[in-house]
Amino acid sequence: MEQRLHFLTLATPDLDAARRFYRDGLGWKPALDVPGEIIFFQIAPGLMLGLFDAEKYDRDLLREHTTTGVSGLTLSHNVADRESVEATLSAFEAAGGTILKPAQESAFGGVYHGHAADPNGVIWEIAHNPDWSIDEAGAVSL
Repeated sequence: MEQRLHFLTLATPDLDAARRFYRDGLGWKPALDVPGEIIFFQIAPGLMLGLFDAEKYDRDLLREHTTTGVSGLTLSHNVADRESVEATLSAFEAAGGTILKPAQESAFGGVYHGHAADPNGVIWEIAHNPDWSIDEAGAVSL
């Protein structure tokens, strides 16, 4: 198997809240939006984020409806500087997200970061690491 990922799909208990947060609140442009089912956003070259209605997610997996949301997962968005960490967290909150951890120095490796959750509890880390870079194509250099 090639070391590659094309879709990251998250079971979403409230698809309408996700749509309002990402599309209306953050201004993201859907690549495909099927009301009541799934919404896709192109989040990086070759990578789509799918927010899939949790009941339909379970049906697709041929199991009883048991999924209540995402846990044990953090999506990370790296920004150019410390001020952008705070500005991005503010944008998340203004869009209807919840700040879980205000911007601060990390206990790990000189990172300045904070955490926020979308309306369905998906946790995002907003971070600035001066030792990492991201080129215009979105490739990360550690």
